[in-house]
Amino acid sequence: MNKYKHLLFTLIKFAIVLIAILFIYQKLAQNPTASLSQLKEQLVLAFGTNLWYLLFILLLTDFNLIFEFLKWQKLVAVIKKITFLESYEQCLASLTASIITPNRIGEYGVKAIYFSKNERKKILFLNLIGNLMQMFVTVLFGIIGMRYFRNYFDTSIPFLNYELWLYLAIFLFVLFLFRKKIGLIKIGRFYIDKIALFIKKIDSKTIYTIFGYSLLRYIIFSHQFYFLLLLFNVEASYFTLIFLIFCMYFLASIIPSIALFDWAIKGSVALYVFSFSSVSELTIIFVTTLMWILNVAIPALIGSVFVLNFKLNKEV
Repeated sequence: MNKYKHLLFTLIKFAIVLIAILFIYQKLAQNPTASLSQLKEQLVLAFGTNLWYLLFILLLTDFNLIFEFLKWQKLVAVIKKITFLESYEQCLASLTASIITPNRIGEYGVKAIYFSKNERKKILFLNLIGNLMQMFVTVLFGIIGMRYFRNYFDTSIPFLNYELWLYLAIFLFVLFLFRKKIGLIKIGRFYIDKIALFIKKIDSKTIYTIFGYSLLRYIIFSHQFYFLLLLFNVEASYFTLIFLIFCMYFLASIIPSIALFDWAIKGSVALYVFSFSSVSELTIIFVTTLMWILNVAIPALIGSVFVLNFKLNKEV
């Protein structure tokens, strides 16, 4: 029985890696708007005379990932201390699985199986907290971008009451900060006492640290998008571009999607938002493609190594 279980698990690992690689290839090779040859020509033209700029863009990718590893390490410390390298492996392996699963659900599953059976529910919840904190930061900056978008371009997104999102985000954040003073969580006739007790065990210092890492990550990848726009000779003021980027990430984050189409959704949202500026459509396609390559494709390929080498925890 164990032999068949091991064989099945090995096949699943290879399937995850194979599908992830095929998905990455499909995104790059079969995009009719921005072919690999066009992208290569633009990159050579942009980076060819400015190697230091290329290194700077790559450095931003590294810092974005580093703060994600630190955030996960800090979150997991609530129940178990792990090293930075362990966090590095878990985050990249989960990223590999997340790009081929609906709503990135694979991220939750892969991170959970690194831990014993009695810890997995807590790990799932901690991962949810980390993602919600990142979403909270996205909403805060998105409100700034949306207000600028409405006032500067004298238009608004139909059916989107973005201020409601701000009030909701602040309410949930305050509710979480004062979680130790709140009684048991009740849903219908059921009290979720285990979840409530677990939330109360998370100290405020941890929450502030997770918020700080989420904030740093957002600043890094939003400015990485900004510097890539500059690389392609986009001429516009800093505030115009950065507020449009805030707006873009906010809209992309609240649109329900399957992870398989996440790249396309971000690209289409970016095209819509930047259509109000003087930035060309081709430039937006190139920048969103590069952002996906740097922050998703390359880390996912590295994570595939960890997926293949992963050994299932015996305590299942």
